[in-house]
Amino acid sequence: MAHTNESVVSEFVLLGLSNSWELQLFFFAIFSLVYVTSVLGNIMIIVIISSDSHLNSPMYFLLSNLSFIDICQSNFATPKMLVDFLVEHKTISFEGCMAQIFLLHSFVGSEMMLLVAMAYDRFIAIWKPLHYSTIMNRRLCIIFVFISWAVGILHSVSHLAFTVDLPFCGPNEVDSFFCDLPLVIELACMDIYEMEIMTLTNSGLISLGCFLALIISYTIILITVRRRSSSGSSKALSTLTAHITVVILFFGPCIYFYIWPFSRLSVDKFLSVFYTVCTPLLNPIIYSLRNEDVKSAMRKLRNRHVNSWKN
Repeated sequence: MAHTNESVVSEFVLLGLSNSWELQLFFFAIFSLVYVTSVLGNIMIIVIISSDSHLNSPMYFLLSNLSFIDICQSNFATPKMLVDFLVEHKTISFEGCMAQIFLLHSFVGSEMMLLVAMAYDRFIAIWKPLHYSTIMNRRLCIIFVFISWAVGILHSVSHLAFTVDLPFCGPNEVDSFFCDLPLVIELACMDIYEMEIMTLTNSGLISLGCFLALIISYTIILITVRRRSSSGSSKALSTLTAHITVVILFFGPCIYFYIWPFSRLSVDKFLSVFYTVCTPLLNPIIYSLRNEDVKSAMRKLRNRHVNSWKN
């Protein structure tokens, strides 16, 4: 990813979350715990789903792929942020900065589309329960996962194609702990109004589009469940609360950042922490602690290992 001859910036300075050494050490301890818990928790979900035949269903197949995306999202910027808490000069190369932008939008775009696929799965489970296994077959689930990654990567490439050719001639300070697209394009030595409009259109539309699709599907599901009292509908509804919680906590900060990209507040970088560092922790907490099937599978896996150790 080479930048134009007009760019003289070879690296960016990340201002991080705070200038206080004591506060940085505190953040290092807290976010290290969040990072390790997030990665191990999502790995645990994938292992549990793959090892338990009772979880061999479309919903859990999509959930394991969501956990994989969250593992990727946990690693695109958080390890560097943790290292930067312990060093005085927080810098990142131009290529590294562009890579962070690409990875963030790839993972976030993929997760948005996968959440829509999971909502469709719940919609079919309640709307057409007798045809659920026929409609939501493994082939369709694989197609959903492929489309999610394809949309995420194309969404990211469309951003990066314009960003890498921007002229950066200073200043080179990014007021965050990673290279966030709106903050980076602000540093370009040119009028960036058109770039901001493109960012708004690209990220804003995909965020709002997926969010509205999810809200509509969940509304239809809730209306349908109120008219029915079957056990299948009740079981499908039991996972709905977890899905809605993830959607609200995930889409809230994303929509905030990319619907209003023109003004920045000091609190914005802390919201960035939420959707880049804390969001990947949502899956292990919400889906494991609120889902009886997953908790049952966890107990069986634990008992299996305990018995194997005893023998």
